[in-house]
Amino acid sequence: MSSLSNVMLSPLSALYRAVTQARLAAYNRGLLPITKLAAPVISIGNLTTGGTGKTPLVEWVCRMLARKQRRVCILTRGYGRLNPASRVLVSDGSTVLTNAVEAGDEPFLLAQNLKGLAAVISDPNRIAAGEWALNNLDVEVFVLDDGFQHLALARDLNILTIDATNPWGGGKLLPAGRLREPRSGLSRADCVVVTRADQSDELVSLEAEIQRLIGSRRVFTSEMIVKGISRMNSERLEELVSLPQPAAAFCAVGNPESFFELLRRGGVDPVFARTFPDHHQYTQAEVDSLIRESREGGAQSIITTAKDAVKLQQSEFELPCYVLNIEISINEENRIIQMVDAAGAS
Repeated sequence: MSSLSNVMLSPLSALYRAVTQARLAAYNRGLLPITKLAAPVISIGNLTTGGTGKTPLVEWVCRMLARKQRRVCILTRGYGRLNPASRVLVSDGSTVLTNAVEAGDEPFLLAQNLKGLAAVISDPNRIAAGEWALNNLDVEVFVLDDGFQHLALARDLNILTIDATNPWGGGKLLPAGRLREPRSGLSRADCVVVTRADQSDELVSLEAEIQRLIGSRRVFTSEMIVKGISRMNSERLEELVSLPQPAAAFCAVGNPESFFELLRRGGVDPVFARTFPDHHQYTQAEVDSLIRESREGGAQSIITTAKDAVKLQQSEFELPCYVLNIEISINEENRIIQMVDAAGAS
């Protein structure tokens, strides 16, 4: 961001800070109501906007709860969907009931990956959605996606994710930076999961700063692991090394460099790369342009993220299109499993 932009946006960031702190104070003093659902709530959220690796952690937590035979429901806003004010039952826990356009890309991806394990509801009113789920889906535990700033809903475990590659969003509050609230907000977290820890050279100092802000509570580190690649609209996994090369790559995610870094570490150095804004909805014309530029660069194939793939299932590709499938790996995972199990049973 240019110096001129910083000067112009700084007053807006100051106003944003004042509103954020006033809102937090109102909840702390009981001036704004906090609702407790009749089932445990595990919240997973960010201090910054997008791209922290939160979605793989949401999936991981749901899988841990499902191992204990808990009936799980994800409550999410569903960014980037067609009608953001509506309620969409993305999955009832056994069947995926809609598409990525109506659900939002991340909720639809979670519904696909957790079919048979967790229900998913996209609704900006997470309290009303939770009450509906209790009455209609026989839910035993909720996972609140992107819930750190959703102070109106009480939670039994408050997990905060911090991306090691960009932990503080440029150090400024919105709109000058990517911080949703000051760093002091970490004090509300029951634990912190540092994502992409293997991609940072400043991990030791970052952990020390986080620990200073949250005191004796736990700080976990994690990394994204490549499970394999699959052809578009196929569930069969192959090794990343089997990707036809030279290859091109594209994505519309919050942290595109992390995607490209995973490819490079796996031996794939894209001859052409393109990024789009997070949650971007692709047109066939854009896909055709991607293919044309990829071919001009000598690519024999093209690869994207699983989050992007759910929006491209009806698109036509004149090059073989592959999907990178990842999962989160957490150090000392037994300790966070204990926290999740305890909260889910509370």
